[in-house]
Amino acid sequence: MSNPFLYKCTTCDREYEPKRVYYLCPHCSVNKSNPPKGVLKVIYPYEELRGNDFSFKALLENGFKDLTPIRDLKNLPNLKVGNSPLYKIEKLFDAKLHFNLYLKDDSQNPTYSFKDRASGWVSAHAKENGFDTIITASTGNAGSSIAGICASQGQRAIVVVPASAPVAKLTQIIMYGATIVPVAGTYDDAFDLSVMATEEFGFYNRNTAYNPITVEGKKTVSFEIFNQLNKSIPDRIFVPVGDGVILSGVYKGFEYLLKLGVIEKMPVMVAVQSEGSNNLVRNINSSHFEVKESKTIADSISVDYPRNFYMARDFIKKYNGEWISVSDTEIIDAGKNLARNTGLFAEPASSAAYAGLLKYSGLGRINDHSSNVVLLTGSGLKNVSAFLDYLKVPEPIKPDITNFMQFIKDN
Repeated sequence: MSNPFLYKCTTCDREYEPKRVYYLCPHCSVNKSNPPKGVLKVIYPYEELRGNDFSFKALLENGFKDLTPIRDLKNLPNLKVGNSPLYKIEKLFDAKLHFNLYLKDDSQNPTYSFKDRASGWVSAHAKENGFDTIITASTGNAGSSIAGICASQGQRAIVVVPASAPVAKLTQIIMYGATIVPVAGTYDDAFDLSVMATEEFGFYNRNTAYNPITVEGKKTVSFEIFNQLNKSIPDRIFVPVGDGVILSGVYKGFEYLLKLGVIEKMPVMVAVQSEGSNNLVRNINSSHFEVKESKTIADSISVDYPRNFYMARDFIKKYNGEWISVSDTEIIDAGKNLARNTGLFAEPASSAAYAGLLKYSGLGRINDHSSNVVLLTGSGLKNVSAFLDYLKVPEPIKPDITNFMQFIKDN
């Protein structure tokens, strides 16, 4: 059985016992706003846990059950979610790096993206609360994730997507047997429609930030990074940012370790957004949220109204986080750099985080011998079309050795 937990509003600090399913704070969400206020945060009895001789080793061994809203871990999917590899990279283009670089490859999850961490916990929570249908809005990854997880759990998934979502991700959703609902509009339009359907039909909603369990699932990556770095924290973690939920999840995992006395300080998180969709980082120090229409090749982080803006902003300010924006050209170049140097093919959203690290390095902002982690959140095979305009496939040659030799010489 899990420890007791509460939902705490990030706007008004009201606390709610989990006697029923909560999405946003009932008090703060009455007056609708974009980005939404009243996002809930799951909290645990940290002092009680510390008093029980808490150990990180035990946390890992028991599947994080001391820090989970799931009553019985047997309700989690039987697919292998999490425990993704952390690769140490020592050279780029044959030049030895002056800092330590680690790549956390979450494309190894069942549906090839980081989103499985959230979907697994959402699925289990739905099961424990009597829901057999889960709905979500998605540009692709969250949708394919919940579709695949639901397929493994015998649950029904409904995925509302903008019609412009990448074909590979739509294909995944359909292959997993989910009901796909294309919308002639943006991700934000799909999000609003999924909430209306939730209220109308009583489905369980997986929407990022809207459902507080999504952040809980994503925090597990922090425990893994800490463990894989031999119980130490990196100097910086570069995180791709759209809605701000992955960023909040990474913060939340390390914050738990901080409150439980396992670590003494927080690593510096670097929020990386595309210049074409930087509504979160652009508004961090603004008194009034101003939206700019999103247009970027990195579809997974293309968001007009970042749904977890206020929680992410609070984390960044509280723990002296950093942020940077990168262009689509820098994202594509970083994706090619990553693939050719490491053998890891990442989708544009993942490449954005790596582009952020390269930009930091070029600006001289990474210290010698420092430890830096980049979150690679999804496989490049999820959006191959994003790279096609930047690649040239050679014309075919006649199959003889002379032509072959000339081709190799020219290329």
